[in-house]
Amino acid sequence: MEENTSSASRHKIDVHKKEHKEEMIHQVISFILMILFTFIAFGMVVLEISSYFVKPVLILLAVIQVVFQLYYFMHMKNKGHFMPAMMMYGGLTVAFFTIITFTTIIWW
Repeated sequence: MEENTSSASRHKIDVHKKEHKEEMIHQVISFILMILFTFIAFGMVVLEISSYFVKPVLILLAVIQVVFQLYYFMHMKNKGHFMPAMMMYGGLTVAFFTIITFTTIIWW
């Protein structure tokens, strides 16, 4: 009986270590990608590439970095973060429609 409980607890510890190792690998990869995206952004600005190309690419790189920050470094992908995620997405939706509304009012 004692061997079963120690074997089960040892298995639990091994699974826990494996999960943490995988999470750390994901964080390191996302960190490296964010550094790479930053270098790409600086490179495009330094090389004085056309602003019609640079501006959308910079915005895209910024959005990707925000997603990496939220999901990997702020652990929004983990269980128990549903309500904070819903509040953030709700705020983003309201902000998006507010910007669209005021842009439409100004242009017309």
